[in-house]
Amino acid sequence: LREILLIVFDFDCVFTDNRFLVGEDGSEYVFCNRADGLGLANLRRQGIDCIVLSTEKNPVVARRCEKLKLECFQGCADKWKTLKGILQKKKIDSSYVGYVGNDINDLACMENVGVAICVADASPEIKAISRLVTSRRGGEGAVRELCDLVIRARNAEN
Repeated sequence: LREILLIVFDFDCVFTDNRFLVGEDGSEYVFCNRADGLGLANLRRQGIDCIVLSTEKNPVVARRCEKLKLECFQGCADKWKTLKGILQKKKIDSSYVGYVGNDINDLACMENVGVAICVADASPEIKAISRLVTSRRGGEGAVRELCDLVIRARNAEN
């Protein structure tokens, strides 16, 4: 965790608790944890870049990422292909990347980065390949937990 330069997050079931409300007009509403924002701000102060990769294209994802000051890539049918392009642009070797996922659409990314991370309620296939499993479930502070772990690892180095 000390050497991570970029943390890539899936959105649904990592920032959210896998529930959503649908309004009569079709609008979707998700449940997130406020503590995640402070954790992400702390990571930024440490010089660690964070982005979101989402398979879906949904305005609620864009709004939450905007509030959290996260670069967001949506509608990624092939997340690993998208991530490879991002890493090339940012000039970051994949071994310095942590990827936080929860389900099989995150598998290729998780197999190709330095640190595969998942939330406590991730699918069994994802837990099996993860080097770190948070104690908290998606949407229940798992993002904040990871942020704190990364910062502690960095501070332990000094």
